Amino acid sequence: MLRYIVRRILLTIPVLFGILVLVFFLGHVLPGSTCRALLGERATDAVCAAYDHAHGLDLPIPVQFANYLGALSHGDLGTSTKSSQSVLDLLIQRLPVTIELALAAMLFAVTIGVLLGVISAYKRNSVIDVVTMAGANIGVSIPIFVLGLLLAFVFAIILKGTPFALPPSGRLTPGITIVPLATSWGLTSWTGVPRGIIDFVSNIYTFNALVTGQWAVLGDAIRHLILPAIALGTIPLAIIARITRSSLLDVLGLDYVRTARAKGLTERNVVRHHGLPNAMLPVTTIVGLQLGSLFGGAVLTETIFNLSGVGRAVAEAIGSRDFPTVQGFVLVIAIIYLFINLIVDVSYAFLDPRVRLT
Repeated sequence: MLRYIVRRILLTIPVLFGILVLVFFLGHVLPGSTCRALLGERATDAVCAAYDHAHGLDLPIPVQFANYLGALSHGDLGTSTKSSQSVLDLLIQRLPVTIELALAAMLFAVTIGVLLGVISAYKRNSVIDVVTMAGANIGVSIPIFVLGLLLAFVFAIILKGTPFALPPSGRLTPGITIVPLATSWGLTSWTGVPRGIIDFVSNIYTFNALVTGQWAVLGDAIRHLILPAIALGTIPLAIIARITRSSLLDVLGLDYVRTARAKGLTERNVVRHHGLPNAMLPVTTIVGLQLGSLFGGAVLTETIFNLSGVGRAVAEAIGSRDFPTVQGFVLVIAIIYLFINLIVDVSYAFLDPRVRLT
């Protein structure tokens, strides 16, 4: 087991270096000039040359890459050319929004998707099976921007004034504020953890409100998460449901399952104790891939529901030629994706002992 885990961790090192190279050159292949994006198209060549020199953009590419790696080793992701704010500070503000949204969407997708997949496999070739899989196909086909606007229209306008009404945008209702962790607990550091980490955790509103007992804030934050989580999680839900059904049907046709049935076990016990645990391997892979994609692919959902997350920040940075922000955010998203895939690989060893021998 330990050897398998160490080998998987070592395999991520060259991938991580490749990510660093790609992210660095991303800023050099994107069209447009940062100088002219900031100062306007009428900026003279002399002014842009001075700007490039001040920011080290006129240095040879290998020197720039070495400087980039040196800055990363000290936790410096650069400075936004648009706002002059540290990219790390921007991440502390924006990434918690996307993490909260992605985890809520994936919780919705996994819970409902696995349940529908199991029911569909258990009732295979029945009306329930047909309806469930037809719904999964519709879920994959509906664009996020259509579903998001439709949900906002139904729950915020049509159902306005009813107990089923939900807020269409934002993270909290105007007038409701959340108290930061540092203020609630009187912290400037947390057993040696930098203040930035505390601020990052504090910006995950549901977690902050839960651990500090701000129950009104927690309820309001959850209500604001429901619609964007459903909009973002519908496509992963449909995919998970289809994969769960397919994998479970494959497992239920194996010899050891037929043996369990021959011993007199009910079909429900066969599915629950023999089928589902062994069908989870491909489902785990899909969950990991979908969760990783949610961190970088939530730009439409964040725009529709007015959430200032990572996807929206990257889209805005690309539009303003803010290359340091693009590089910093893309790098962090890629590392998160890599870390999630590492967790998925390690989880294989627990789900299937045969994997440990590979």
